[in-house]
Amino acid sequence: MSEQVNQSPLPGMGAIVAEGGVGFRVWAPHADSVSVIGDFNDWDGDANPLDSEDNGYWYGFVDGARTGQGYKFHLVNGDFEADRIDPYAQAVTNSVGHGIIHDHSQFDWEGDSANCPPHHELVIYEMHVGTFFREDSQEEVGGFDDVASHLDHLVGLGVNAIQVMPVAEFAGDLSWGYNPAHIYAVESAYGGPDAFKDLVKQAHRRGLAVILDVVYNHFGPSDLDLWQFDGWSENDKGGIYFYNDHRSATPWGDTRPDYGREEVRRFIHDNAMMWLRDYHIDGLRLDMTPYMRSVDGSGFDLDEGWSLMRWITETVRNDFPGRITIAEDLHGHDRVVGLEDWGAGFHAQWDAEFVHPVREALTAMRDEHRSLAEVRAAIEHTYDGDPIRRVIYTESHDEVANGSARVPHEIDEVDSEGYHAKKRSTIGGALVMTSPGIPMIFQGQEVLEGGWFTDDDPLDWERNARFRGIELLYRNLIDLRLNRSGHTRGLTGRGLNVFHVNDDDNVLGFHRWFDGGPGDDVVVVVNLSNNSYEGYRMGMPAEGLWKLRLNSDAKAYSPLFGDFDSFDVTAFHEEDDDLPAHANIDIGPYTVLIYSQEA
Repeated sequence: MSEQVNQSPLPGMGAIVAEGGVGFRVWAPHADSVSVIGDFNDWDGDANPLDSEDNGYWYGFVDGARTGQGYKFHLVNGDFEADRIDPYAQAVTNSVGHGIIHDHSQFDWEGDSANCPPHHELVIYEMHVGTFFREDSQEEVGGFDDVASHLDHLVGLGVNAIQVMPVAEFAGDLSWGYNPAHIYAVESAYGGPDAFKDLVKQAHRRGLAVILDVVYNHFGPSDLDLWQFDGWSENDKGGIYFYNDHRSATPWGDTRPDYGREEVRRFIHDNAMMWLRDYHIDGLRLDMTPYMRSVDGSGFDLDEGWSLMRWITETVRNDFPGRITIAEDLHGHDRVVGLEDWGAGFHAQWDAEFVHPVREALTAMRDEHRSLAEVRAAIEHTYDGDPIRRVIYTESHDEVANGSARVPHEIDEVDSEGYHAKKRSTIGGALVMTSPGIPMIFQGQEVLEGGWFTDDDPLDWERNARFRGIELLYRNLIDLRLNRSGHTRGLTGRGLNVFHVNDDDNVLGFHRWFDGGPGDDVVVVVNLSNNSYEGYRMGMPAEGLWKLRLNSDAKAYSPLFGDFDSFDVTAFHEEDDDLPAHANIDIGPYTVLIYSQEA
C-alpha cells in the first residue's frame, strides 16, 4: 500500500505524475473530506486523505503511485458519500469504470508537430472513428488503429485534413460522440489516448492535418460523474459543474456547464488547450455553439458562454498560431468569426447558407424547380466579408442523418446509384470544390455512399472498386482545388464573380481568382438541366485559349455518363456578361466544366 508524504503541492489538476509518485488535485468546494483511492492503496478510502487548499480544491501526494494504475476520488459531504471518476482523468477504463493515471510525456512523438495547411488551402474529410473502417468484421466498433490503416486512401483521394467526430469518452461503445461523459479521457472503445496520438502522428506523416470535434454546449447526459459531483446542488440540478436554474436546459438534457464559474470555465478552456498541446491536434470544431451563447439556441443571452468561446479562440490564435478553430453555429452571424466588436473570433464556421440551397437545387425532382438565384447566393455568401471564414459542404454527419439522407439517396431514393443520383450529387461535389470557402466532404461521399449515417453501420469499402470513377472525379476536383497541376491557383483564392445566371436554361458560370491572370483565373460552368447545349455563348475574363481541366460528364467517372464532347475553347474579343471576351461552349446535361489558361 502506498503512503502519502509531505511535499510542496504540484501544479495542475487530476493525477499529476512526478518523480516518486503522483499528486492528486480535485475541485470539490462543498465536500467535508476527500481521499484518493486506487490500485496503489487497495481502494482504501482512509489510506490517502487529501488536504483542503482552502479555495475549494483538495490536494495530496501519494508516494509510489504510478502511471497505469486505476484511481477514483472518495468524497464525503454530510450524509452524502460517493466515489467519483476524476473530472480531469486523462484515461478511463470505460465511462462508468475508473480513471487511469496517464502521463502524456511518456508518448514518443518522434519529432512530430502540428502542421495545419493555410486555411485557404484546406480540404477537409469528416469522419467517424467507429464506422470509418473495421479491420475485424466481427468488431462492434472500429478504432484509431483501423483509421490509421486506411489513411493512405485519404492521401490518394487528395484531402489534406481529417475532421474527427468527438472522441472524448462517451456512454457505451456506440455513439456519434456528442454525449461526452469524461471530456479529458479518450474513448476507451476506440483505443484510448496513446492510440489516438499514434493516429495523429501517422496522419501528420502523410501530410494530413487532424481537426477534432469537441462538445462544450452540454455534457452527458448519461454516465456523468460530474452530476452533483460533491453532493451539492440547487433545484435538484447538476451541482458545481452546471447551471442550477433554467439556464441548465438544453435539447440534450439539463446539463449545460456553468460558464459563469471560473473553475468550470478553466475546466473547459484547459480541455481545449489539452487537445492542441498534448495530442498535437491541428484545429478544433466546437459543436452547436448557439447553445453556448444562448439558453434556447437563438440569441446572445449567455454572455459568459460567449466570452468563454472568445477566450478559447484568443488563446489558440496567441499560443497555437496557424491552427484553426471552427464553429458549428448555423445562424449566419458574422460575429461568430469576427474579431472586432467583441466577436467570438473563430477562424471559420459551418455555412448553412451554402448547404441548404445547394442541396435543394440538387434534389429537386424537376429542372424548373431549381433556383439558380439561390445557388448563386450560396456561392457568393461570406462571413465578415471573407469567404474563407466558412466551411462549405453538401454532406456532413448532420446532413446525412436526423431525417435526411445522403445526397444520392435524396435525389433518387429508388436508384441511389443511378444516372441522376450520380450526375447531380457530383455537381454538388464540384460546387463545394470550386466555390470560395473551406471545402469539406463526409466519409464515403467519394464512393457514392447511400442511405443515411448511423453509428453502427460501417462504410462499405467494396464500393471503392464499384465506384472507382466517382472517387476519381473527387480526386480530380480536389487536385484542381489545391492547384496541384499549377493551372488553377484561383480556386485557392477569394476572388469571385458569378457573371452568368440563366434560370431558363439552368446554366450558371462564375470566375475565380487569387491574383488573376493565366494559370490563376478559373472559369466554372454549371449545367443544372437535363439538356445538353452546343455553342452556348458565355462571357470570359480574357481572350485566348482556355483549356478544359475537367468535364464531369466523362465516362472515366461512370459508364452511365454521356462523355459529351466538351473541348478547349477560344475566347474572342467581344464582350458578354460584362466581361471583355466570350466563348462558345459545348456542355452535357447535369455537368460541370472547369477552364483555365496556361501560365
